[in-house]
Amino acid sequence: MNETKAAEDLARKLFAGPCEFIAGAAVLSALPPEGRAEVAFIGRSNVGKSSLVNALTGRNALARVSQTPGRTRQINFFSLGSACTLVDLPGYGYAKIAKTEQERWQDLIFTYLRGRACLKRAILLIDVRRGLMESDHAVMALLDQAAVSYLAVLTKIDSVAPEAQAQARAAALTELNRHAAAYPEVLSTSAQSGAGIDTLRLHIWSLLAANQGA
Repeated sequence: MNETKAAEDLARKLFAGPCEFIAGAAVLSALPPEGRAEVAFIGRSNVGKSSLVNALTGRNALARVSQTPGRTRQINFFSLGSACTLVDLPGYGYAKIAKTEQERWQDLIFTYLRGRACLKRAILLIDVRRGLMESDHAVMALLDQAAVSYLAVLTKIDSVAPEAQAQARAAALTELNRHAAAYPEVLSTSAQSGAGIDTLRLHIWSLLAANQGA
């Protein structure tokens, strides 16, 4: 068995193991104490964060999935065995809610991203059909300023032709190369078909393994 295959098997076993909801925070004072490494999923409303978390862990309802954008109104924390905590952040950029509510969510998200020392990587999700938008650029600038490493992941790739996938990936990579904190790669995924899920699992496992060895 070569090293890559061995790592893929370990990554698969990690995500097939125990994963449980441990906390939800709608206000900063409700954030759980810092401890294990955290990997946070962030993106615009309806980009598919909860669906991706469910696909990664092989569960249908670990993270609540809604067809209505803007329904996730708190930061949700899930323990991935003893390895790390997965963090599902509220979506941003949804216009059909009150401005004050938008600002409250954004403040909650941004404060978490700026001040969480145990956050090892943010996974920035991008809907392949829409590409990077203005709200994404604001988050990328924040992550650069906070020196939080982030990986861009295209979602819903099953909804477009391969040519469109390639164009979206190239455009995202071009933009990411302008950002200091961006990981120099773009992954492509589909929570529905499972495409790219093993690759993302391996990326997270490798990050955690490197962090443990540091």
